[in-house]
Amino acid sequence: MPTIPRDASFDGSVSLLREGYDFIRNRCERLGSDVFRVRLLMQDTICMTGEDAARLFYDDRRLQRAHAAPRMLQKTLFGQGGVQGLDGAAHRQRKGLFLALLDEQGVAEMVRLGNAEWSAAIDDWQNRERIVLLQEVQLLLTRAACRWAAVPLAPDEAQQRCEQLAAMIDGAGGVAARHWQARRARKAAEDWAAGLIQQVRDGTLNVAADQPLAVVARHAKLNGRPMELKIAAVELLNLLRPIVAVSRFVVYAAEELLTHPQWRKRLQESDALLEPFAQEVRRLYAFFPFVAARVKQDFEWNGYRFTQGTRVLLDLYGTNRDPRSWHEPQRFDPERFALWNGSAFNFITQGGGDPASGHRCPGERLAIELLKASLCMLTRHMEYAVPAQDLRIDPSRMPAQPESQLVISDVRRVAQ
Repeated sequence: MPTIPRDASFDGSVSLLREGYDFIRNRCERLGSDVFRVRLLMQDTICMTGEDAARLFYDDRRLQRAHAAPRMLQKTLFGQGGVQGLDGAAHRQRKGLFLALLDEQGVAEMVRLGNAEWSAAIDDWQNRERIVLLQEVQLLLTRAACRWAAVPLAPDEAQQRCEQLAAMIDGAGGVAARHWQARRARKAAEDWAAGLIQQVRDGTLNVAADQPLAVVARHAKLNGRPMELKIAAVELLNLLRPIVAVSRFVVYAAEELLTHPQWRKRLQESDALLEPFAQEVRRLYAFFPFVAARVKQDFEWNGYRFTQGTRVLLDLYGTNRDPRSWHEPQRFDPERFALWNGSAFNFITQGGGDPASGHRCPGERLAIELLKASLCMLTRHMEYAVPAQDLRIDPSRMPAQPESQLVISDVRRVAQ
């Protein structure tokens, strides 16, 4: 039986921080293999890339999510006890909570509220000299998400909650100050969310039973008991935080409009092109480079031995840019989606497989629709200038973003 190729370093953690999104792909190319072993944070780890690897990774008979996510992600991005770390019946039951809230009606309502916040923001931006787009879209999506979830916000509270949600995202792959800021933000946000959940359960906060806040507060586990208060708070944030994270796709979309100005007119004239454009942005700009699981029980795959308990990382970023699946994968080309085969395993920005039964993100359709709506706002409802700035993207920064966070100016509403 062949052995899985091994990276020569004693521990690849420093190289991972230095190379970021390209870490797995660089070694796969160097070793001539879609799979290799490396020690990360002193743990033996198998790294994989490509469509076949994704099919394996999302086979719940072979890999599981329990105890897989690095502690730094649990303490910042995901929280502890949430749906991302569950498997089997417990995962399906908890996932059902999100699928029910993010159905077609839920998505449409969130998009409607997002559009209203966009419209109000455009009015405000017209009176300001300089708009940092990432920060402003984070804020408007925070407001919209809280309205959608029936989460009450005091008039001066939106900025505070926005900063907490954004810090959890921004610090998830950070070290030092950025990481600790994210941990503090999560602690504060969980305390806030837990307070809301408790008020709903006590009856001191009156929320309609079908509203997301109430649904989360009253959701029961497999044993029929309500979720622990801390876990319910984590799951409420798992509804709000990913909505705010769509702001990063919006900024990348605006940057591609700047790089490819011909697409502005095309999007103004064709609703049918909105989704291909949004999908191409998502393909090229995965939030994080990889996702983690652990081997559930010993098995063989392509002649290689996988041992129970071993951590496995799937290369999201590299799989989305795999030339075996995508022609000229580094090139921005929304029209490629006219020929895409719809595989659930070669376009995995938000996970692979079936969102209803597996670990693909249940909010993927919402992310797509929010991005499409944002593209409409950027191309049909406003005009703006883009002053000289540093738009370089550092691939070692996780999550990546344009250095300037994309500054716009001279905003003017376009009459409809």
